[in-house]
Amino acid sequence: MLRQKTHCPFCGNGLVRRWIEGHRRLFCTACNEPVYENPIPATCLVVVDDRDRVLLVKRSVEPKKGFWCLPGGFVEIDETPEAGALRELLEETGLSGKIARLLGVTTNPSPQYRAVLMIGYLVRTYEGTPRAGDDASALAFFPEKELPEIAFDSHRRFVRLYYAAYSGSGLHS
Repeated sequence: MLRQKTHCPFCGNGLVRRWIEGHRRLFCTACNEPVYENPIPATCLVVVDDRDRVLLVKRSVEPKKGFWCLPGGFVEIDETPEAGALRELLEETGLSGKIARLLGVTTNPSPQYRAVLMIGYLVRTYEGTPRAGDDASALAFFPEKELPEIAFDSHRRFVRLYYAAYSGSGLHS
């Protein structure tokens, strides 16, 4: 469910909407400034094994509980997107990885946050024993022709991009 901001995060005053910079924005009359609403930054990783299979995790939490997705999650305030991506990989899969390249950046609509800014990375080098953890109830490597339904549009786009541009094409990083 989409939650709306009603009070200023700095002073606690009730917010109003005003026309500012070409948009109706939340505004705090006590601070005399707009309260900007921005997409929530998150990352996901296309982790591939030596057989060109993609690692997916089965979600154990909403949204899309029970669906498969790429490992990833929200970036914390004190970390870089790369560090956040690798932290999520370790938490969800037990694997420590090395980012090979940025695959892209896109937005994904979110019923809870309105929009998520999704940053996708490719991981070809990792170590550890794969095990489901944190927000994952299971994990598995899937070949391109046997991919299950993937929970999020942005994750599907990054998987398609990997197979179109980086898989067996000589464009590996």
